[in-house]
Amino acid sequence: MRTNPHILEINTRSWLKRLEARYGHPLTLDQVPDEYWQRAKDLGFDAIWFMGVWKLSPAAEQIARSNPDIQAQIRAIKPDFKPEDITASPYAVYEYTVDEALGGDAALAALRGKLNALGINLLLDFVGNHTAIDSPTVTSDPDLYINTGTQEPHAHKDWFFKNANGVYIAHGRDPYFAPWTDTAQLNYFNPKTREFMLKNLLHVADLCDGVRCDMAMLSLNKVQRDTWWEFIGGNLPKEEFWHQALTAVHDKHPEFIFIAEVYWGLEWDIQELGFDYTYDKVLYDRLRFSNAENIKGHLGAEHLFQMRSIRFTANHDEEESLKAFGKEKSLAASTIIATLPGARMFHLFQLLGRPERMPIQYIKDDFQANMEVAQYYEKLLHIASDPAFHGGQWTLRDVASIAMGDDSNRNILAWQWKQRNTGKLIVINYSSAPANGRLSLKGVYGPDSQITEELTGEKITVTPQTLSQGYELHLKPYESKIFTYAV
Repeated sequence: MRTNPHILEINTRSWLKRLEARYGHPLTLDQVPDEYWQRAKDLGFDAIWFMGVWKLSPAAEQIARSNPDIQAQIRAIKPDFKPEDITASPYAVYEYTVDEALGGDAALAALRGKLNALGINLLLDFVGNHTAIDSPTVTSDPDLYINTGTQEPHAHKDWFFKNANGVYIAHGRDPYFAPWTDTAQLNYFNPKTREFMLKNLLHVADLCDGVRCDMAMLSLNKVQRDTWWEFIGGNLPKEEFWHQALTAVHDKHPEFIFIAEVYWGLEWDIQELGFDYTYDKVLYDRLRFSNAENIKGHLGAEHLFQMRSIRFTANHDEEESLKAFGKEKSLAASTIIATLPGARMFHLFQLLGRPERMPIQYIKDDFQANMEVAQYYEKLLHIASDPAFHGGQWTLRDVASIAMGDDSNRNILAWQWKQRNTGKLIVINYSSAPANGRLSLKGVYGPDSQITEELTGEKITVTPQTLSQGYELHLKPYESKIFTYAV
């Protein structure tokens, strides 16, 4: 992949349902018309993450269909939904084979061939923390999981379920939330579990070019111990599973890509284990809830950390960006992440302007595309595909006050990219009020040079005065400008 790659997340089953409605018949992964992949290439995507391709769990599907919270979320958006359009969570993996409804492993292999021929990598999910509640090993090999044998747990009984042989097995769990009742918790203090999951990961690595590892921090030794200390005991394993796993995969597939969903300030720990990219949830939260000054403070982190962060304003877990941010702010936030160093991730439904997020278990998400939003993203992605954004030198810039008593410049974010003879200046008013400022044009070729503002096509002629005094910025609320100039 290019430096600072663009990644497209597709909710596979929901998207195929949309195509099925368009074409009038079901489609498997290999039957999707080639024009869709060419369009992804034309928009500058380096990788596509197909979320939710693995064989679905019948038990997880039954749990999802009877879940009142899932039903209520769907009903609030689509009151006439049908229960059969709810399926199992993609993160309650039954086994790591491509679901036959999607065409099986053969269809995935054909799809991968098409994407790779276009220079696009195929990414899939790997769920390290747990399996589905009815995964075959839950019965055949319960010691792979945290369990109390046939003795009822002495504490937290609601964290456990009984398998077919009466063994009490823990549900998968994030320590800050209730257990996921459609899952079974793997025990990484057991070497046999590590061997089993490494075998699964090596199999997945044969099928794709990279994986997005769900809740990767839950498999860290200290996190496992702190979450399950009452039930596992013993000393910490000498090696982290992820170090062992990444080493084994890279021995076989040296260019394989690892992306980690990770929170709690553990991003650097995961990066040090060899992950290529880690979620930058801190930036997401600051974009959504904080201000330009705090965002700029986050962007001052060590450059290597920036380069290995994956930025986003929407994914299948977060509220849809249009609802979470509002339209103008969401587009400004996406302009920020599209022009920063690191991986830039976009959800397909975000690009289509989905107004609200549906639960991932609901597969008939037939919302109307928002053409204004879609056209903005198309223009933004074309601009951000310029080589300067993928191989240039990135620098944060300061914006000066335009006049005494006017401190609205504090709401303007600015940075630049330079590559060979091309420079890019990005300025964004990340506030709900107008903002003014003055931006130095030091480094621009000279008087009579032209600067192009790419979002509008406006041409600006550089004068000796603007070179000496700086360029005056007068920005509307959440307005973005991307300038291109010769160096």
